[in-house]
Amino acid sequence: MFDTMTLTKITAGLCGSLLVFLLGGWVGEILFHTGGGHGGDDHAKAGFVIEVAEGGAGAEAEEGPSFEELLAAADVGKGEKVFGKCKACHKLEDGANGTGPHLFGVVDRDIASVSGFGYSAALEGLEGAWTPEHLDGFLESPKNYAPGTKMSFAGLKKAEDRANLIAYLETVK
Repeated sequence: MFDTMTLTKITAGLCGSLLVFLLGGWVGEILFHTGGGHGGDDHAKAGFVIEVAEGGAGAEAEEGPSFEELLAAADVGKGEKVFGKCKACHKLEDGANGTGPHLFGVVDRDIASVSGFGYSAALEGLEGAWTPEHLDGFLESPKNYAPGTKMSFAGLKKAEDRANLIAYLETVK
């Protein structure tokens, strides 16, 4: 198949290519040396200093619209679509509990008040009603709002989605 001379030429070509590659890396390091290495004193000096205004990076950032403004402009149709994330555990029919309690008339209903549903101690310990503001906090992160809740849902991160969902739930009566 290959004679000894051909095999020697192929091996020499591969070794030569490797040598050129390694020498190229060494020359590149010499030409573009930034100093230091991982954690060296010179490494901390490399880079640029960026001046920032007093008060930190978030001081001038504008806040979005308030929850009240989002709720006033909420789209019930979009809220119905967001409710698709809730359907697996919650039903809208009065008295029809699923994994979670039914959501018929949930807006302004007392917290943990559906009879016959086994709420977690975290929800039973909350007082008041499911006002739009309370629902907004709970829907953003159930685990943070009521630590120890059985609800495994991660939450709705977009305030607009929460407002649309609450507007939709207000129509379910």
